[in-house]
Parts: sequence; structure tokens; C-alpha cells
Amino acid sequence: MTISKYFPIFLVILIFSGISLRANPEEQRPPTDANIFGHVIDAETGEHLPFVNLLIKGTRIGTITDATGHYILANLPPGNHTLIAQSMGFARAEVEFEAIKDQTIEVDVYLTPTGINLEEVVLTSSPTQSGFRYQPDAVFMGEKLQRRSEPSFGEMLNGQPGVAMRSFGSAPARPVIRGMDGDRILVLENGERMGDISETSADHAISLDPLVASRLEVVRGPASLLYGSSALGGVINLMTTDIPDQWDSGVTGVVSGQGATMNNMGAGFGRLTYGNDTWATTARFAMRQAGNITTPDGVLPQTSMNNYDGALGWGINRNNLVGGLSFSLSDQTFEIPEEIEDEDETIEIRARRLSFQGRFGTNLNGNFFDQAQWRFNASHFFQQEVEIEFEDDGTIDEDVELEYDQYALSTTLTLQHRPRGIFARGAMGFSFLGQTLDVGGDEAYTPGEQRFSLAAFTFQEVPLSNTLRLQFGIRLDFQSSKALSNELFPHINMSRNTVNYSGSMGLNFRPFEGVEIGGQFARSHRNPLVEELFADGAHLGAGVYEVGNPDLKDEIGHGGDLFLRLNSGIIEFELATFVNDFRNYIVFQPTGLVDEQSGYPVFEYMEGSAVLYGGEVSAALQLAPGLTLQSGIDLVQGRRTFDDAPNENLPFIPPFRFNNQIEYDFERAWIGASFMAVAKQDRVAPEEDTTEGYSLLGFQAGYRLNFNGRHVIILRVENALDTKYRDHLSRIEDRNFVMPGRNINLTYRWFF
Repeated sequence: MTISKYFPIFLVILIFSGISLRANPEEQRPPTDANIFGHVIDAETGEHLPFVNLLIKGTRIGTITDATGHYILANLPPGNHTLIAQSMGFARAEVEFEAIKDQTIEVDVYLTPTGINLEEVVLTSSPTQSGFRYQPDAVFMGEKLQRRSEPSFGEMLNGQPGVAMRSFGSAPARPVIRGMDGDRILVLENGERMGDISETSADHAISLDPLVASRLEVVRGPASLLYGSSALGGVINLMTTDIPDQWDSGVTGVVSGQGATMNNMGAGFGRLTYGNDTWATTARFAMRQAGNITTPDGVLPQTSMNNYDGALGWGINRNNLVGGLSFSLSDQTFEIPEEIEDEDETIEIRARRLSFQGRFGTNLNGNFFDQAQWRFNASHFFQQEVEIEFEDDGTIDEDVELEYDQYALSTTLTLQHRPRGIFARGAMGFSFLGQTLDVGGDEAYTPGEQRFSLAAFTFQEVPLSNTLRLQFGIRLDFQSSKALSNELFPHINMSRNTVNYSGSMGLNFRPFEGVEIGGQFARSHRNPLVEELFADGAHLGAGVYEVGNPDLKDEIGHGGDLFLRLNSGIIEFELATFVNDFRNYIVFQPTGLVDEQSGYPVFEYMEGSAVLYGGEVSAALQLAPGLTLQSGIDLVQGRRTFDDAPNENLPFIPPFRFNNQIEYDFERAWIGASFMAVAKQDRVAPEEDTTEGYSLLGFQAGYRLNFNGRHVIILRVENALDTKYRDHLSRIEDRNFVMPGRNINLTYRWFF
């Protein structure tokens, strides 16, 4: 019997053992030694700061401040200690104090606001904000995020350890983590599902402009406990400030602009926020226009884009209530390359998303639960795939070949509890996802779908010693889905109900200062999409003929992650390895056939056993003050076993990559260069094309100016040698098109 079969039993035993310990808390706690309490205060304004992370240096004793900026730490060993405080937007502070036996003393901490980005807690992988890591993660914000500004999130993250991109032109480029794509990677907005359909096909875009994001978090490996059962590969959380969470009194804002030569792109963004002591309101607007992509072979027709994005939001922090509401509208239009030789036809994607979001948190007075947060995102998404023909007489003929109309609601309630018994701070919660998708148009190759799911989850941490901590969690899901008929599927009447669980168990070990070792074992599952089950027809935007299988089973994955992180001040080093073993893994497999009527290649959804394994290595070395060299490699291998085709390579697996960057930062400005080498990908699935290796050279420079606010100017040169290459994950590669050529990108941002 495998460990996965014992996994839920072990978790139940552990949970109930903790409950039994909590039943007699006085018997479990050590005698009181020394206590401290106090407030964390903004050094400039004197305001008390809520939700600041506090930690006793050299131990695992810590907490966070409440909504009034107050904290208390009990049962400290007598002696001299250092209290560390850190929070987003403030410089880290350390305060030394002496803990005296049988006494309670006050220790206040003052934090200085700063634009410097220090080590950040990745909230997406840590609901209690403890800062302990059990799987690799990364956070981008501030200037670090501005430097990566691109037309899509896929292009922004491409080249990060373990992260590639699935591209179909700039607009629909989407992140791929460790060889996994689609809804195996959850792309969230402020912790909730966005309500678009970007995960279903290569020609569908994420319905948020990258200029809007104020913080971006990436978690590699299963992160399904908090956000959904299908996050087998990881989570990308796009965070905005449409609901203000921190603000200054009066009027503040940001204005930015961006231009690029490769596609004659121009983009602009502006946000204005007004706040007082207890509430704030904000408004933003973004736009982006771009022409056709230029490649070393010339212009690639039908790759233009035109996007608009706006939002209004309101936030409150009063009477133990923190949160707010926002309303946003996104409108996207972009072309998809169909046939490069035919300039009289084009395919245009027109998408619109309306979103109403909310987030509210409060402190509770209970003896067990002390914090609660409720989030929701209600959305309406509408998309058309339009075939446009330019007639000889000058008229234009438009046919709506495919149309999606979706209403969705994603909501989560999370309750945090106080440390109790063997447990540190932990979280329990409930989530609901409901959506109705109608599919129409002349070439609707799938029926619609009605789906809802209910889930309950818990996330717990157990300090085993001052250097070792255990994490575990479990999520129970019930999902019901039903196919909805349309003109091409008039008699379909199929539904499926499933109950399943996801679970994880991890260890975090910090034997010395600057050394962190983490590992996690997880069990995840994923329900097949409506396309995978019922597709039968030509998909115009993707340029393929898709064939589904209604007998597909739920995917079940068992995975392990292990990482080592070192930070000596001069060098930062991280090694991460992973292995994921899947049952009923669904593959979008080329068959080698061509549909006679459409002329598209036939792809079929198939299932079988699969294994993905690999790792990432990254290092940053400070060669001299201000001079840093960064290097990284990542590797993914994917194999599958089907009944009629044993031990084959999985399709669309990223090739081996070697990435290098060198940068000199002299405070007022910086200058740097990058070099990425990508190996030949010849470990391909049957009927999948091999892609040759290539190398890309780039340069970057930036200038900072503090005058009536903060100004940042960034200049990038990408693919400086105008190298001709094909990305193995590009679906355009299937149509024999090459990737973009040399690009000069200029970005400006002003904070006031």
C-alpha cells in the first residue's frame, strides 16, 4: 500500500491529537518565564501599523501585530534577545531587549517607510504570513516589477527559475511552470480566480494588463489548499491596489508610459488615490496599442493588439474592519496569425471582462479564532473569435465563428486561529466557485458548461524545535458539472459529480542563520475541462482540430519538492528539485492527421500515467559594491505511459535553459546585460516538431530621480543581435513562424 493511501488517515490523527492537546492547554504550556508587549509604529507619522511580522532572532518565536498595531509575546526564555520587525513598504528594524523572569516589559518598534524591497513574505503560499517556506516561491513588486514590464504576464515571467511561457503572439502569452500549462497553473487576481478563460486554450489571453499589477507572486509546486484543487503546477497571484490596503493622507498617485519598437507599441497607465484617516478611494486607467510583430524574417501579420483597462475602488480601515470593494472593466482586441501568405483574411479575438471584487478582514474576540478574512470576485466574461475577410470591392465580411459568455463567482472565507497546544498560528476556511459558460458561434466545437464546487481546507504549522517546523494541510472538494447544449451539441445531456481531496505535508529547517531547507509532499487532483471532455471540431483561434474524450477521469498527482537556500550577504544561492507522478494525466496530443475540411492538424485529448521531474539552480554573487552577477539553470523532463504507446515524451516540455545577468547599480542609476542560452529540444512527443537551440543577448539601463516624487526610467534592448529562433512552447511555431526580433523598450514611471 502506498504512502498516498495512508496520507489522509495520518492527517486526521494529527489534527485530533492537536485537539486533544488543546483541550488541556494549561497542562501543555511551559511555566511562564518572561513576556513582552508593545506597538509597531510608523517612524514618520506616528501611526500604529497593523499586520507587521515580528520574530525573535535566532528562534521561531513570532507573531504579527493586530489591527491597532499591538502585539504580545509570552513565555520567552530570560536573557538578551533581538526583536525583528518587517513589513511591506518599510525597512526592516531590529530592537534589542532583555527578557526578565516573571516580568512583563514594553518594547515598541519604529519602522521607517522605504522604497527598498527587502525579503518579502509570499502571502500566496503562507496564509498565516509566517514567512516559513515549504516550496520554492518568489515575489516581484516595486522597481523589481517595473523592470520586467511587458505586454503580457507570460513574457514578464519567462526566464524566471522554472517559469517559461506559452505564446501565440504577445497578447495571449501565458506562464508555464515546470512544464505544466492550462488550468494546472492557477492565475489569480488578488487571491481569487479571475473569471476569464485564459487557461483553456493557447489563443486566450489573461484579462488584466501587466501595468496594473502592484505585486506579483509565484509559487512553484502544488499550492492547491487555499486556491483550488487544480493547481498541480503552481500559482501565480496578480495583486492590484484596486482595493486600497495602505494609503497616505491626501492625494497620491502614479503615472507610467511604455513604448517598444518591435511592434510599435505604446502603453500608458495612471492611478489616483485619495485617503484620510479611515478610508480611501482610488481610480485607475490603462491602455495599450501595438501593431504587428517584427521578426528577423520580416513582419508577422495579424499580431496586433488593442487593450483598455479601468477600475474604481474603495478601502476602509476603521472599527476593527479592514477591506473594501472595487469594480473593474477590461476590454481586449488582438489578432491571431492564421496564414501568413493570405493578407485578405485575419482572425480577431474580442474579449471583455466586468469584475466586482471585495475583501474584508477583522479581528475576532474568540479564544480560538482571532482573525477572519472574506474575499470574493464576481465576474462576467464575453469573448468572440471573429473571422474577417477583406473583399476585392473594399467591403469587409465578418463571421463570429466562436463565442463565449461566462458568469462566475469565486469566494473564500479564511479563519486564522491563535497558537494552541502543539500548533502555531493556523488557518481554516471554505471556498466556493460557481460558473456558467455558454458557447456559441458558427464553429462552436464544444458544448457549454455549468459548474460549481464547494471546498473546506485547513493549513497548520507545528514548531518541532527552534530550527525545525512542520506544515500540513488538507482540502476536501465537491464538484458538480453539467454540459449545456448549443446548436452543434443539441442533445448533449451529460453531468458528473466528484468528491476528492488534496493534501500536503512539509518541513522547514533553518540550522544556521542564512541557511534554509524546505521540502513538501503533496497530493492534488484536477477535474477535466469541458474542452477535454467534449471537443469535436475546428478551433479557429488555435488553428487546430480538437477531439475530446467524455470518458476522461480526474487527474491525480503525487509530488515532492525539495529546496536549499543560502544567503551569506555576498552570495545568494537556491537549489530546487521536484518530481510529480500523475495518474490519468490528460495530454493535448498531436495525431499527425489533418482535417480535410478546415486544413488544421488534428489534436486529441488523451490520458495515461505521466512523470515530470527536474529542478532549478539560481545564484546571485556580489562581485563588488553595487556589482552583481546572477546565473540560473532549469530543466524539466516529462514522460508518459499510455496503453498503446508506452514510455513516450510528453509534448510541449520546455528545453534546458541557462540564464545570466550582470548589473552595476550606483544608486542613482544602473546598467546591465543578460544572456540566455536555450538548448535544442529533441525530447519530443510523437508527431511533435523538434526545435533548435538558440542564444539571446540583451541590455538594460535605468535612472532614478527624486523630484516632486520618485521618477524611474528604464531602457531595455531585447534580442539585441536580432537572432532568428523558435520557442518550443510557442503555438505559432506549429505554423512555421519565428519569434520576435530586436526590440528596444522604454518605460517611465512617476510616483507622487
